[in-house]
Amino acid sequence: DGYYQGDSYPTGAWRSDGAAQRGSVADMPVFPGDPLTPGVASLPGVPRLSLADAPTLMKIPVLAISYSDALPMLRAMTGPVAPEQWRGALPITYHLGPGPATVHFKVEFDFNTVPAYDVIARMPGNERPDEWVIRGNHHDAWVNGARDPISGLVSLLAEAKAMGELAKTGWRPRRTIVFAAWDGEEPGLLGSTEWVEAHAEELQRKAVLYVNSDTNGRGFLQVGGSHTLEPFINTIARDVIDPEKGVTVFDRQRAANVLNGTAEQAREARERPDVRIDALGSGSDYTPFLQHLGIPTLNMGYFGEDESAGVYHSIYDSYDHFSKFVDPTFGYEVALAQTAGRTVLRFADADYLPVSFSSLSETLGRYVNEVTKLADDERAAIQEKNRRINDRVFDLASDPTARLIAPKPEAPALFLNFAPLQNALADLRDSSQKYEAALRDAGVSGKLRSTDLQKKLDVELAKVEQALASGPGLPRRPWFKHQIYAPGLYTGYGVKTLPAVREAIEQHDWVEAGEQIIVVADAIHKAAEQIDRATAVVGGKSE
Repeated sequence: DGYYQGDSYPTGAWRSDGAAQRGSVADMPVFPGDPLTPGVASLPGVPRLSLADAPTLMKIPVLAISYSDALPMLRAMTGPVAPEQWRGALPITYHLGPGPATVHFKVEFDFNTVPAYDVIARMPGNERPDEWVIRGNHHDAWVNGARDPISGLVSLLAEAKAMGELAKTGWRPRRTIVFAAWDGEEPGLLGSTEWVEAHAEELQRKAVLYVNSDTNGRGFLQVGGSHTLEPFINTIARDVIDPEKGVTVFDRQRAANVLNGTAEQAREARERPDVRIDALGSGSDYTPFLQHLGIPTLNMGYFGEDESAGVYHSIYDSYDHFSKFVDPTFGYEVALAQTAGRTVLRFADADYLPVSFSSLSETLGRYVNEVTKLADDERAAIQEKNRRINDRVFDLASDPTARLIAPKPEAPALFLNFAPLQNALADLRDSSQKYEAALRDAGVSGKLRSTDLQKKLDVELAKVEQALASGPGLPRRPWFKHQIYAPGLYTGYGVKTLPAVREAIEQHDWVEAGEQIIVVADAIHKAAEQIDRATAVVGGKSE
């Protein structure tokens, strides 16, 4: 922030010395939403936890302050000089403390329960009203919120307005379209989570896609979400024109990967037909849809060339700042509306749900390889650490006192059997190939033109993502059901793929890692079985 990055606002885009960044400190990787009603909708009359028993409310008070308020406190600290990676950019020598100065804070809390106001608009489908395509963005902000969240919300409103104009011509979507403006996102995804928990059963029966945006800026299209949707969203990106460069946003993103990516990203950009989408962690309203219910999800926005981080979650996130430093022409607001609007319209009017399973199986193969390598690396690290400890203890053999305080070797890593994951992955690949072959044959024969077949196929396709979230949930945080994507328990919003297995390996809990390999493999097997049901429908073998 501030002068280290560039001129502070209003001269430049960066945070001034008197500005503070607001934010939630609820422990959302355990569960988002109302801290007092985990897993159930926060409605009048439901049982609530006491404040003392709420697991996501932290016990150490936190107060965000500006760097002008922090400077005299940091300057008053003595003790060792801080390691280089711990030093900031203020004009002081950073010390670790303590004192000699002491500081007294008075922190006040307001734990009142107040309503959250979600705004929901619905256009019923004329053919498949019980299949819902949902488009959401939150409307609450810490203060002015020009970029976060209004930059995403105005695009959503433009999409809704355009669909309203289409409706005046007599058009109606094949599937129901639902627009949602969520409240309470900033304190902890309150509005979206409680709405999802209130309508969970109905959403699992009817929701076929959730499309989310949040902030928007200027630059490159960035998409994260379900990898069953990767080919579909690439078709959208090929049809949207970048407002500054005059090329498709797909071509611009691919060029950026060639110029600025790793060697692997550059190679893929040249050789792979589609641009990869990211896995989703948390931090916005897609979390309850994807990771709690297993609804196929996309999150999108334009980023990379705006200057907005300096006023994030502060009063300076204003229209003036946005129009000067983020998207002066509002061209990328239009681009987001064109991207998300096409996504909703094409999905809502598709003959059958446009999901692909080859991208899913390829991506899962990458994740399985990653956790397998992680286990090998951690096993080698333990061996090396123990060797160093044993060498050190041997050096101290003549000094019994020193031996008492020497670190103890860690138990050797247990062997992990990844065969269940590999077998499940093989099943998924086989099922994906058979589905795509059946789809091609049905297209040639004209069978896919049957509305009855399309409806039956939709029922089966909609359940594939849910199969990946059908198990017991993650260890110690069962609200997160999805076995492929979750925020890391210790990484804030950052994603962990195959989270139960990956985090157990990172924590050297080898017994749990072995157990979770079985759980994740079972979820992948269920997804493969669900794809087989879809294949049976296409092949005319369903009941």
